[in-house]
Amino acid sequence: MKSRLVITFLAVAAFAVGCKPAADKSPAESNLEAAKDQVETKKQEKAQATKELAAAKKDYAYAQKTEFVKEKETQLAEINRDLEALSAKVEAASDATKAEAKPKLQALREQAAKLGEQLDKAKAASEPAWESVKAGSSKAYEDLKVGFTHARQWVSEKIAP
Repeated sequence: MKSRLVITFLAVAAFAVGCKPAADKSPAESNLEAAKDQVETKKQEKAQATKELAAAKKDYAYAQKTEFVKEKETQLAEINRDLEALSAKVEAASDATKAEAKPKLQALREQAAKLGEQLDKAKAASEPAWESVKAGSSKAYEDLKVGFTHARQWVSEKIAP
């Protein structure tokens, strides 16, 4: 019986020594960890690439500042010429039409002046402020364009061609 006890004890001891410790990971677990690390690395690389692309777009937009300002100045000059032609038509109209049109024309002139101020800001804008100034200039132009279209339509309805 003692020999059985000794053999059992030795068998348990041999089994205990031959087993891997619980802290070791299986190859599948190691592969899973490596895959997770690769995914995380790719995510970080993608985030960095996105930041770089955004910065490049911003730099490009700022580099186009001169062309943007030049285009808007040309558009403003065209609207001012059209506004003067519209004013001449109004001057040839009846007194009632003139009285009704003058505030509308004055509002358009004020919008044109506002666009001119926005373009001056755009010329002097620093890179960090560029997007905001550009948006303000674009909005001022669109507002003026819509107002002028309405005024032209109003004049055409009030004054026979």
